[in-house]
Amino acid sequence: MENAFKESLHNKDILSITWELVPGRGAFEKAQEDLILGAEQAAKSGKIHALTITDNPGGNPAISSEFLGVEVAKLGIQPLVHFTCKDKSRNEIENLLYGLERAHIPNLLVMTGDYPVSGFKGRSRPVFDLDPIHVLQMITEMNEGLEYPGMKGPIKIKPSNFFAGAAVSPFKKLESEQVIQYYKLKKKIEAGAQFVVTQLGYDVRKIQEVIQIKKKYGFDVPFIGNIYILPFGAGRVMSRNMIPGCVVTQKLVDTLDQERKAEDKGKGARLLRGAKMYAFMKGMGFDGVHIGGHGMKIDDVMYILEKGEELAPNWQDVVAEFDFPQKGGFYYFKKDEKTGLSLDEEAPRTAPPNAPFSYKFSRLMHNLMFEPDGMLFGLMRGLSKSADKGGGFGHFFRFSEHMSKVALFECMDCGDCALTDVAYVCPMSQCPKNQRNGACGGSFEGWCEVYPGEKQCVWVQAYDRLKKYHEEEKIEGNVVPPPNWDFFHTSSWCNYFLGRDHAAKKIGIEPVEKKK
Repeated sequence: MENAFKESLHNKDILSITWELVPGRGAFEKAQEDLILGAEQAAKSGKIHALTITDNPGGNPAISSEFLGVEVAKLGIQPLVHFTCKDKSRNEIENLLYGLERAHIPNLLVMTGDYPVSGFKGRSRPVFDLDPIHVLQMITEMNEGLEYPGMKGPIKIKPSNFFAGAAVSPFKKLESEQVIQYYKLKKKIEAGAQFVVTQLGYDVRKIQEVIQIKKKYGFDVPFIGNIYILPFGAGRVMSRNMIPGCVVTQKLVDTLDQERKAEDKGKGARLLRGAKMYAFMKGMGFDGVHIGGHGMKIDDVMYILEKGEELAPNWQDVVAEFDFPQKGGFYYFKKDEKTGLSLDEEAPRTAPPNAPFSYKFSRLMHNLMFEPDGMLFGLMRGLSKSADKGGGFGHFFRFSEHMSKVALFECMDCGDCALTDVAYVCPMSQCPKNQRNGACGGSFEGWCEVYPGEKQCVWVQAYDRLKKYHEEEKIEGNVVPPPNWDFFHTSSWCNYFLGRDHAAKKIGIEPVEKKK
């Protein structure tokens, strides 16, 4: 079946256009009716290649993006469904994908999703069973014909036809935050992401930077720039980090404050800013633009497209108007003082911080106990075999492991330990989103999205710890599978030393069958 959105992204003669529509709570409320009206108008315009539909934005409940996608498709325009991990188990993700395939809805933007903040009679329990890399791996296998074990041998499902993409933020302030975003992007593309959409920000060097990263890594997938028509109120909220992943500086807020004094309350200036972003994104080499903004109408979108095309031939002329850096922010590449953009030469990195004693101790014990050539590896494997039989020693072994790991790492006893993958910072107990392959897009100045100013992002900690030993690039190539919940509340030491968990399989520890 023809996929107009996919074709637009691979057509070098045009810039692919998507327009974001945000559904609210309820089935037949005004937000839903406005969305359908917008979809009808977009389909008639012939200028928009897909409508993006958000999934519980801001962590609040809303009508299903998947079901709305089916309704939008009936109007004659491609939906791009936001497909997030926050509310779905891996089984729910798989069954929704089957439903979308049957409904011929191929376009998905796979994301971690905003941490839940509300729900029926209180905050919803977050799920985060899989991260975007795992979901992209699942989609890739489904596109190839997913196999699963059956009674008489493997069963292969008919190949699906998904066109799935991923998100990246080039707008992080710290080196650790930013480089991890690019490491994770590389893993997303290797997992099967077929296009990339940037998160929200207005720093022109950061916007350019993601295209430079595309060239540096040789990513052969389309990149889409994010254009959000930003009013003063939303800008002020975003500048205070009240909407995770959206980066707005005070300088831009002050500009918006001046613009809203105009007779049209600043609408004309906002739309013109969007058109200028369209122009320089096209000039930089983006394959498409993603246009969004609260209360936008089809006429607003058409203005941005038409004015943007008018400005595109001289896009460098507007670059200076988007000088909105974060104070002391990290850039991957050196600045070109002549253009205000970046050179292709990489910028110097910051000096590595001193690793905490707990990490130094963990490295020492890991080398002694957990490396196959370590002095205590044989002893630990033998003790694990004995403990695996159960009984008094088994209970003592399990209790000793649990108490030591709770004290040192706030262990939640998942049994499929990823401590060694995240520089001995537990992604299951210390990351609210359980991100085992890199940071989500919600961190701000190194702080966790859910606990700003209280808890540092676990991946920022991991990067800094590894950098002290010149090992930060290990993050780039290490893909950690989702936890196997068969191991929940079992001994992770036994699971490792007896060759059962993901870490043991990665280094080839010979498995030992569990004693009955």
